[in-house]
Amino acid sequence: MTRAAAVDIGTNTVLLTIAERRGDLVLPLCERARVTRLGAGVDRTRRIAPDARARTLACLDEYGALIARHDVTEVDAVGTSALRDASEDPSFLDQAERALGVRPRVVSGEEEATLTFHGSLSGLGASGPVLVFDVGGGSTEVVSGTAEGAIDHAHSLDIGSVRLFERHVRSDPLAPGELSAVRARVREALASVTPPRGAFQLIGVAGTVTTLAALAGPAERLHGARLDRALVEAQAERLARLPLALRIGLANLDPARADVIPVGAAIVSEVLAWSGAAALTVSERGVRWGLIERRLAS
Repeated sequence: MTRAAAVDIGTNTVLLTIAERRGDLVLPLCERARVTRLGAGVDRTRRIAPDARARTLACLDEYGALIARHDVTEVDAVGTSALRDASEDPSFLDQAERALGVRPRVVSGEEEATLTFHGSLSGLGASGPVLVFDVGGGSTEVVSGTAEGAIDHAHSLDIGSVRLFERHVRSDPLAPGELSAVRARVREALASVTPPRGAFQLIGVAGTVTTLAALAGPAERLHGARLDRALVEAQAERLARLPLALRIGLANLDPARADVIPVGAAIVSEVLAWSGAAALTVSERGVRWGLIERRLAS
């Protein structure tokens, strides 16, 4: 058996997956997700703030210890939008390497989209044409192709939940004009992408999508769950109306995500409207699973 670990250092969240191959199956042994908000202020300053650096490195120290305890033979780590914006910040990468034992690679938007696509399909049982989107803190990836692994088009758009929150939101709860500005920016970015023709399955990835699914009510499992477009729109409107103090208290919502979740929900709502899909399929897997599948390829 071969074990691999993958770490995805995102703008909002740092994720870890440790998995092993058993025959034709890739099975997760350990998964972690923590909101560290590495990208706080990066859109404006193009630098990683000291407190965001400290939070993220503390998380990576813990992940490094977990990796060491699991007798892992392959380790990969990547940084995405925040580290691209911060010009790859060599000092941060030096410290991250000491924590993890490998130096994180800062991947391009195109590679992030490719990893998201392949990772999102892992364990989902999809077939035929698919459109995958991943709402991150700094960017949103949109990729069309087939569930069998072929990619037709891949795009990385600068419309992440943290980026748009910092650019447009000053009120609590969101003022109507602020929400309109967020949605207008999302529609503008999506206008540069052509949705696939014909029938396809829309697959949504990352914390915003899984949070919306969890807020919708109990489910046997989130991976593979269906979210109707009308439900997403209702959730987006509700979250935008609630003040932060009430959002923080919602069951199944990570309090660290409560400030940006109305913006993330608006992005998901706009992607659904743009695509014309009546519903989306939830995937709990993304970039890190793309890395895992690559490392454990048979």
